[in-house]
Amino acid sequence: MGMLQDLILNLVQLYSWALIGYILMSWFPGARESTIGQFLAKIVEPYLEPFRKIIPPLGMLDISPIVAIITLQLATSGLVQLFNFF
Repeated sequence: MGMLQDLILNLVQLYSWALIGYILMSWFPGARESTIGQFLAKIVEPYLEPFRKIIPPLGMLDISPIVAIITLQLATSGLVQLFNFF
């Protein structure tokens, strides 16, 4: 069970870094239109979309990615607790 837990935690960590990278790309003009930006958009946007529907932007600031990352971390903590239970 330890290998499965490590694999899931590593994949979630990698996905979190992909989210952060995609968010930071918004600071640079044209970065999201690059090959890497389009790849990250295909991976990250389906996860971010429900959060953007629920949480409206505050002026020019979109806080939905922050909530999405916090939610992902809380889900990861729940998974760790679940793995430790069994």
